[in-house]
Amino acid sequence: MTVPAYNEERLIEGTLRRLAGQTDRGFGLVVVDNGSTDATARIVREFADRHPELTLHLIAEPRKGTGAAADTGMRHAIAQGATHLARTDADCLPHPGWIAAVKRAFADGLEMVSGPLRPRTDEFPLAWWERRLLPAVLATAAFAGRLRPGNRGPAYLGPYVVMPGCNLAISAALYERAGGFPRTAIEEVHEDRALVNRVRTLTTAYGLRKDVIVYGSVRRLRAYGLLRTVAWYADHRYTPEVVDVR
Repeated sequence: MTVPAYNEERLIEGTLRRLAGQTDRGFGLVVVDNGSTDATARIVREFADRHPELTLHLIAEPRKGTGAAADTGMRHAIAQGATHLARTDADCLPHPGWIAAVKRAFADGLEMVSGPLRPRTDEFPLAWWERRLLPAVLATAAFAGRLRPGNRGPAYLGPYVVMPGCNLAISAALYERAGGFPRTAIEEVHEDRALVNRVRTLTTAYGLRKDVIVYGSVRRLRAYGLLRTVAWYADHRYTPEVVDVR
């Protein structure tokens, strides 16, 4: 279980609490500090001290980028003997049954799985319509992705699906066969899309499960607005001066 983190002192403890409270605790946790300049690393260390029952490794990746940090964490887990990998982000709250749902998907034969990304309701006061914005953005991205020429072609064995990096699990064997997350910054490449497309050239054993649920931050949606957020996810047709919204 990998969590890349950059300057997440405000939210990461909530993510760690949610992971420590999973109904299935049969997993190890790797937090990758991606060059944070705030108290992120200290908060993780203190949390580990308070929760000795949780196998938690804090490692560092100085090369800035969600892809680089996530890949470092995944490969650290593989080196420690992990046969299956999962990732969420340090501003997200996995459903309490998230790990259990991921394991069920693997047991059913999937080699890569994702599921719904729903908005957090604890971060900002949200109107009822705002609670529908994040799913709407993802649905729009999924539709546009199926039409995008780069996601189509005879090399792909199965259909294009959106698998957000903050809600993604994959077997270690497939991760290595696919080359892993590209070691890039978020403004360069959507590393989750790149991994999905690599996997699509190798197998059809991937898919979405309704019970693999993660609640994500809406801070980017708040900062960019709906149309610019859609443009951001559509190959960075909109890229702000400040990408790391905090």
